[in-house]
Amino acid sequence: MEPQNWDDIRLFLALAREGTLQGAARRLGLGVATVSRRIERMETALGLPLFLRRQTGHELTDQGAALLPRAEAMELALQEMRREAGAQVEIRGLVRLASIESLVTPVVLPALAPLLAANPGLDVEVLWGTATVNLHRHDADLALRMVPPERGNLTVRRLAGMGFGLYGPSEGAPPARHVTWPDDPSLAVPLGWSAAFGAGAAPRLALNTLAAQVEAVREGLGVAVLPHFLARPEGLRLLACRLPDGARMERPILLATHADLAASRRVRAVSDVLAEGVLSRRQALEGA
Repeated sequence: MEPQNWDDIRLFLALAREGTLQGAARRLGLGVATVSRRIERMETALGLPLFLRRQTGHELTDQGAALLPRAEAMELALQEMRREAGAQVEIRGLVRLASIESLVTPVVLPALAPLLAANPGLDVEVLWGTATVNLHRHDADLALRMVPPERGNLTVRRLAGMGFGLYGPSEGAPPARHVTWPDDPSLAVPLGWSAAFGAGAAPRLALNTLAAQVEAVREGLGVAVLPHFLARPEGLRLLACRLPDGARMERPILLATHADLAASRRVRAVSDVLAEGVLSRRQALEGA
């Protein structure tokens, strides 16, 4: 007895269900002669008559009826295999991203949108804060950050720079008050920039989100060192694009991933769309 391939089983099931060569041929998109010839070849290979040929059509023999459940089981197994293959193509599972606050709304969410739409089994958790996330403790799977990691088995890619300037309200004299961050070691760089413009000797309004700082400047409550790409759309006035000593105010945008997760399809997929999202806005992020 010769081994049977799936195409033989598919023809057998079609003829058993349709009852006629014409119906089976129509279902399979084949010619009637092809279906007839291949059914005869299958019967020869098995050494069994599978169908009774009648004027009204084809009817299963006892032997054919006995084989029908086995053929249907093969069909079901193939369908399940195809469904499982489709599930494996889909990206599934949880990815935790630690992001720079200012990038969440304008960059991260637009970048993730098509990926999430195409992969309903993918869950993404986005966290942001001023403190550095520890990827070694797996606080997150990947991170958009501005401070290079000092050590560890990490893959780090510099995507762009984020340019800053001193901004004031769109009209009128710049206020004497400075809008700054609360005192925190993790904020030493932006606090240092504000201090270079005299924040230490001026009235101060400390806010711990960039969105709030932008709004405070827009309302005329003070001046602040802000990212260009956030301040410009709000119509804020650029007072200085460099520090008093002429140095540029810029910080790197780094994408860090734990090397152990380099082979993870879901982490790699999220990493790729984030990198593309940042790179697509590189000019706006860096420009003064």
